[in-house]
Amino acid sequence: METKIDEIAPDVFRISTVVPEVAPGGFGFNQFLVRDEEPFLFHTGMRQLYPLVSDAIGRILPLQDLRWISFAHVEADECGAMNLLLRDAPRAEVVHGALACMVSLNDLADRPPHVIGDETLDLGSRRLRFLPTPHVPHNWESGLWYDETNELLFAGDLLTQIGDGPALTSDDIVESALRAEEIFHSTALSADLAPTLERLAQLQPTTLAVMHGSSFQGNGATALRALASGYAAAAADQA
Repeated sequence: METKIDEIAPDVFRISTVVPEVAPGGFGFNQFLVRDEEPFLFHTGMRQLYPLVSDAIGRILPLQDLRWISFAHVEADECGAMNLLLRDAPRAEVVHGALACMVSLNDLADRPPHVIGDETLDLGSRRLRFLPTPHVPHNWESGLWYDETNELLFAGDLLTQIGDGPALTSDDIVESALRAEEIFHSTALSADLAPTLERLAQLQPTTLAVMHGSSFQGNGATALRALASGYAAAAADQA
């Protein structure tokens, strides 16, 4: 396996490892590192990927300089290497919403996590805002981050695609994401899904940093609303 690094926005780096056996054409596991005065990592990857991911981080900035670690929800591919990073980055803290900290992270993290609320997380030259998204696309404690400086949404599992596509594309990724949903059935088709996607669309993001597959540059609101329409059609088919 090869781990690739691509800068998808100024000082925002996508670290991507494609695992061949997960899906036809492979399945990418992406982390996103924001280089700033207080560097921020979104997703840690699984423990088994830690040698590759930590090496990639070290090619962007000294690993010990990492300050913040976060992820959308508690799953191995999102936070499996959390404590390995806390071990090797002595200044780092896990940061997440109150629910994730109460339910899981106060116990799982080797250092107490930092609870984020309505305040922004100041990295130095940019500010990130935590967006609770319970059960979207899944997990009660789920939450995403929005980089207000770059108009970039760290979208987590939303818009997941299979295969090894480009790091960043302006092409439509919604159709590919809906095909992936037909394979994995990973999205909770609940009453909260469409309102949450609309709330994210109203941010008018111009970049969507996607955990599995290509990230998207363009009209993020249009992409999120198209995704909501696709999910609505899928839910109607299941009714």
